[in-house]
Amino acid sequence: MSVVLFSGGMDSTALLAVEVQEKDPVVAVSINYGQRHAKEIEAAAAITAHYNVEHVVVDLSVLQDVLRSALTGDMDVPDGHYAEQTMRQTVVPNRNMIMLSVAAGVASSRDTNRVVTAVHAGDHYIYPDCRPEFIEAVSAATRLGTATFGDVEVEAPFVHVTKTDICRIGAAADAPFRLSWSCYKGGSTHCGSCGTCYERREAFRDAGVMDPTVYVATPTYSVPEGVQ
Repeated sequence: MSVVLFSGGMDSTALLAVEVQEKDPVVAVSINYGQRHAKEIEAAAAITAHYNVEHVVVDLSVLQDVLRSALTGDMDVPDGHYAEQTMRQTVVPNRNMIMLSVAAGVASSRDTNRVVTAVHAGDHYIYPDCRPEFIEAVSAATRLGTATFGDVEVEAPFVHVTKTDICRIGAAADAPFRLSWSCYKGGSTHCGSCGTCYERREAFRDAGVMDPTVYVATPTYSVPEGVQ
């Protein structure tokens, strides 16, 4: 069995598709941390229903009152590419540590030692809790914290992989990308201009995979120099 930390976004949808395809029993864990884009929880529910896998939603919405971020407060979500400094506003402090700890608790209670997360190489620039050294450290800490209670480890199979490659991997596994949600702005349709919309559109384009997403707008800004 594997416990998938599942946001309902493009990356975790690809990961869930791969886990299901490998025929492991899967439990998907989603965290409500008071994010303004709570529609991703709805997307997660639709995708887990598509696969008929167990979906555990953990309510940590109180975090919106204590973790300052454009994703949890009244700051505007910036437009632009992920490599721009303005994207630092979208960091939710220590989010992955919190969410992975919850997922590890679920794994331990289900007598499985495997938690998987879909963080990827494109996240490294802005998000410190998506980098390889963090994954290694949190896995070691989780294993110690669950010693003799499952010895749970954290795996991040996409941590050295680009979002474009994730798109290809997901497409090959027949991931239902049409049901996934990426936009940070919390509207009813993908805005098309925030960082997550930008990289979603870019990944489909560069992977040569049809993009099923409806966007409100086409971004008018360019990718910063040196960003692939």
